[in-house]
Amino acid sequence: MYVVWDTVLIFNTEGFARKYAFIYTAILAVLLMVPLLVYVQLLLQVDQAKVKLSLEAQAKKIIISMQRYKNEDKVFHFPRYKEYKAALYTGKYQTVFSTLDFEPLSFMEGFHQKRNRYYYVYALPSSYYFAADYLLVSTVHTANDIYFFSAMTMIIIVITLFIFSFLLLRNFSRPFEELNVQLDNFIKDSMHEINTPLSIINLNSDLFANKYGENKYLWRIKSASKTLATIYNDMDYLVKEGRVEHKKSILNFSEFIQNRVDYFQEIANLKNISLDTDIISEVTHLFSRTKLQRIVDNTISNSIKYSRDNSHVEINMHKEDKQIVFEVRDHGVGIKDIDKIFSRYYREDQAKGGFGIGLNIVKKIIDEEDILLDVNSTLHKGTTFRYTFPL
Repeated sequence: MYVVWDTVLIFNTEGFARKYAFIYTAILAVLLMVPLLVYVQLLLQVDQAKVKLSLEAQAKKIIISMQRYKNEDKVFHFPRYKEYKAALYTGKYQTVFSTLDFEPLSFMEGFHQKRNRYYYVYALPSSYYFAADYLLVSTVHTANDIYFFSAMTMIIIVITLFIFSFLLLRNFSRPFEELNVQLDNFIKDSMHEINTPLSIINLNSDLFANKYGENKYLWRIKSASKTLATIYNDMDYLVKEGRVEHKKSILNFSEFIQNRVDYFQEIANLKNISLDTDIISEVTHLFSRTKLQRIVDNTISNSIKYSRDNSHVEINMHKEDKQIVFEVRDHGVGIKDIDKIFSRYYREDQAKGGFGIGLNIVKKIIDEEDILLDVNSTLHKGTTFRYTFPL
């Protein structure tokens, strides 16, 4: 009896819109950031130019004040301003007078900056103003207003782009959501519809065999139904993936694997393939029955599928360093590209049938359960799948 859980493969419109809204917003924000940065640089240059002009104007005021000083005056009251500091230096950069609270980095004539301090150096006529050769005027200035403006502009742009992208993508994806719901209902209905006749075929083939005996036509029917059942179980696992928890329990690996070998014996008989087993007894381990069946069934069925007629498949299970090792070796066509066989829908031989989902499911399970898988294959000689279950 095959059971399909009442799960729904619903297209997540909100998640889709949110994910791609973030992506589109990031891309557009980067593109818009370039002109914004250029504009901010221009604002900073204009701001510095204003500071420079103000310092030049202040230097001229101080020079005019010194020019008005008459030698007969006893004391020269150096101009002092709330927002500006000033200093006089000799040609050897010795301080004549200073209200500065920092040491200048350079005395080269022109505009300079030291962190948030801007200063302007003006060369004086030699020994004319109190034996000073340089006038330095400084002010503290920050471009916080510009940086605040640029940050707020960027935030507004990002928020606006995200809201616009989210609304656009959500509306755009609604038809896909409706289509996905219809497809989901179709898949679930199909699974239910397949379940009933598949169970009837298996049941009646067993009853027929008990009443009239085995024959090659009955073998073919039972083999085909078991192949279909394997595909059905893979699809059922995908339907439940991420929505149904596969609970773990203490499993007798020895008995479980032997039962699955017996299950596939009829399929192997059609190709006159013998399933040779070497399974140690009474090996138990905490594991999910559903996940173990997907690993064992897909590995054995693939080995039979790609083996030559009149050959044999070796199925072994033993312990190594307190770990369970499950190994399946066939003598078939081999694998051309091992890296691709775990990709969904990939099939190396299109004529062999199937959907190419079995080994993709196996890969997900071994990644989830930290199972080590080693695949060795030689073309035209055979392939070995070796699973190591950590205890």
